[in-house]
Amino acid sequence: MKQLKLGVLFLLALSLCSGCAVVAVADAAVTVVATGVKVGAKAVGAVADAVIPDGGKD
Repeated sequence: MKQLKLGVLFLLALSLCSGCAVVAVADAAVTVVATGVKVGAKAVGAVADAVIPDGGKD
């Protein structure tokens, strides 16, 4: 539900902005999403490294 509200707010902001501002807002939104994905991937990788033993270590 929170994502829906955020999406509606984002679309409203886009409709009120000029062309350059739309690009800046879209770029900021993509950056936030990419950062979230990157942090999530690092967390999953850390958990996988902790759970799955490394076969190369003696």
